[in-house]
Amino acid sequence: MSDPRLGYVGLGNIGGPMAGRLAEWPGGLTVFDLSDEAVAKLVEKGAAKADTVAALGEQADIIGICVVNDEQVRSVVGDLLTTAEPGTIITVHSTIGPDTAIDLAKTCAEKGVHLLDAPISGGAPGAEQGRLAIMFGGPRAAYDQLKPPFKLAGDMLVHAGEEVGAGTKMKLARNLLHFISFTATTEASRLAEAAGIDIAKLGKVVRHTDAITGGAGAIMLRDTTAPIDPDDFWYGVFTHVVNLGNKDLDLALALGEQLDVDLPLGTIARQNLAPGLGIVDDNDKGAKA
Repeated sequence: MSDPRLGYVGLGNIGGPMAGRLAEWPGGLTVFDLSDEAVAKLVEKGAAKADTVAALGEQADIIGICVVNDEQVRSVVGDLLTTAEPGTIITVHSTIGPDTAIDLAKTCAEKGVHLLDAPISGGAPGAEQGRLAIMFGGPRAAYDQLKPPFKLAGDMLVHAGEEVGAGTKMKLARNLLHFISFTATTEASRLAEAAGIDIAKLGKVVRHTDAITGGAGAIMLRDTTAPIDPDDFWYGVFTHVVNLGNKDLDLALALGEQLDVDLPLGTIARQNLAPGLGIVDDNDKGAKA
């Protein structure tokens, strides 16, 4: 059986370098973008150019889409369906609403075309390095067909679930953490700045220690968020995390009060750390109401 032919629509900051990785696929890659410059970069890497999205649909068996928003994804899929053969697989790498992916998958199924949502994490550097995490939502059989080519672009391919939309839901949960963390970073920076600390140096410390400890992902060790039974192995591990966290949060909140720096996320963290980790401490009086 010959290698499937690849196609890619959307050659921006992430789609461009991701497609650049896919250009190494022996079955070949055809690309489309409104930017002639972006297309030229891929042609230099061995890709073929399609003059229209519909033309690309005729020339590929597996087609990736990485455009800006839901509306653009709908438009691209609509154009592809005018020419794509039954059995074609479309992967949507844009972060869109789960319902959009579900609706588009139903529309594609009417033409015998398979659509999976496959959002990506790792940004432009991950795309450049071929180190993206790609989260696929859809039938396992289709995912298995996608794994060989997409291993060129991502070193973590995850089958998020059998239902289309599962990949997007995983990406949204991941990015919820990402941007809450960014907001918490601004809060920590305000506290440090008010205390006379060089926040650029603080950033160096954060990057150094997160590289060692794993940052927020280091506590994502269980397959449930249910309360932990005291006899469970993880109860001792997370109780230790809670004890350290509560102590440090109390000290940070006290410093914020002393310096008149509002720390709303710190206050929420103090309230929610223990129950969020599944540890119930009825004797804890330190949390602020």
